[in-house]
Amino acid sequence: MKKLISFFTSRLVLSAILIIFQIFVIFSLFSRFMNNTLISQTFALLSFIFSLWIVFHKQEPEYIIGWLLLIMVFPLYGAILYLILGKKTISPSNRKRLNRFVKAFTNTSNINKDKLNNLKMLEEIDSDLSRQSKYISRSAYSTLWKNTEAKYYPLGDDFLDDFIFELEQAKNFIFIEFFIISFGEMWSKILEVLEKKRDEGVDIRIMFDDFGSFGGVPSNYDAQLRKAGFKAQAFNPIKPNVNIRYNYRDHRKICVIDGNVGFTGGVNLADEYINRSIRFGHWKDTAVKLVGMGVWDLTVLFLSQWNVAVGDSDKDFSKYAPTLMAKDDGYVQPFGDNPLDEVAMAETAYLQIINMAKKYVWITTPYLVITRNMINALSVAAQSGVDVRIVVPKIPDKKYVYEVSQSYYLELIKAGIKIFEYTPGFIHSKMFISDDKVSIIGTVNMDYRSFYLHFECGVAFFLSSIIEDVKKDFQNLFEISEPIDYDKASKVLIIRRIYRLVVRLFAPIL
Repeated sequence: MKKLISFFTSRLVLSAILIIFQIFVIFSLFSRFMNNTLISQTFALLSFIFSLWIVFHKQEPEYIIGWLLLIMVFPLYGAILYLILGKKTISPSNRKRLNRFVKAFTNTSNINKDKLNNLKMLEEIDSDLSRQSKYISRSAYSTLWKNTEAKYYPLGDDFLDDFIFELEQAKNFIFIEFFIISFGEMWSKILEVLEKKRDEGVDIRIMFDDFGSFGGVPSNYDAQLRKAGFKAQAFNPIKPNVNIRYNYRDHRKICVIDGNVGFTGGVNLADEYINRSIRFGHWKDTAVKLVGMGVWDLTVLFLSQWNVAVGDSDKDFSKYAPTLMAKDDGYVQPFGDNPLDEVAMAETAYLQIINMAKKYVWITTPYLVITRNMINALSVAAQSGVDVRIVVPKIPDKKYVYEVSQSYYLELIKAGIKIFEYTPGFIHSKMFISDDKVSIIGTVNMDYRSFYLHFECGVAFFLSSIIEDVKKDFQNLFEISEPIDYDKASKVLIIRRIYRLVVRLFAPIL
């Protein structure tokens, strides 16, 4: 009963109730005028014109269709909801934030004086990989690096000990930015080290997503951390007012230690990610550690986000630059993606890998909510003889998303794509690998939110030894995952097929 009362009196639930109430009031005010025939006809005409505007606005077809259906069924109210929650425009404030991100990278590009040389060397080895690196550089303002070592963690369980060890080595600063922080064994161990480092005078900054961490920490946890002597900020705090910016969440996972060591991947700071708390069977997740010059882009990603969230005026990032020149191990390129521009950088990078593949493309994703462009690219690759495989969870964390994912199975299988479900439980890792020469590991799911609404990050590896580690992990995955064949995908009750079609139509706007 205490937990139930605590839930219904929580800031998120109270905010949701107040937001729903505000929407109800707006609808009620408009409904008063709908009894007048002339006014109702005028609103119907405006809804039609508004629908045309949505169609010709620069947005993804799947997103457009979902909102158009809502407007067709509820002509006035659907349009109002779109204006409140669905409109994707670059507002002056968002434009200002985007410019600050761009400036942060361009002002610090001199850290890597060999940037053009690295691209030229890669181009001489493989022009396709060079082309992809150039796209990432120009779209995400990131850098192609050498002098960087990398380590791959096939499980969150493997990641934690190394993460703790590197935190203990910190001398100058620790930057932490995660979608989820949650009380438990994992965070307790990390916090214990952070408290020790705080007492040693290390600059510790902690940023977490307010919505993502709901239920895991108190609503004022950033204030508690500040009171304890840390610099801390909850990203995009949930407040009880209607605002589209709540769609934009910080889904990144970044930790930077002294500028020389950086972590990213799918692992959040919560016990389920290291299988100390079992929620959906065995939790499979992955992470990577970078050591050396390539850490710089992760540092800039954190600091630019921190400056915007906190209002910090720290413009000189060079003092946080890496000082360690690690040995070469291929090429690494950390990158960030954001919803403030009109570039679906991460999705396009995935599409590039698929389109360039000659032998195989293997993918893991917890959510398979893909656009027609992605379906076509995967299908063309498979029909061209490329071995295309996708691993998704057997035990989902969100059942309606699982139904959406399954709605794609039959079409993909018909095209020759192999679908596997991770039998032990829930796979949360987000990985691409192709032809033994390129891999992307990061935070980006194959769904609309990751591609278009979240702040995300990842690392592209070109001709790196880490690719072999990733490949071995995939091979192990295929052995313990269940292949879904045509017969299994087609034997679905008609009522369930209808349900899947409905949730698939509206999935991009949920």
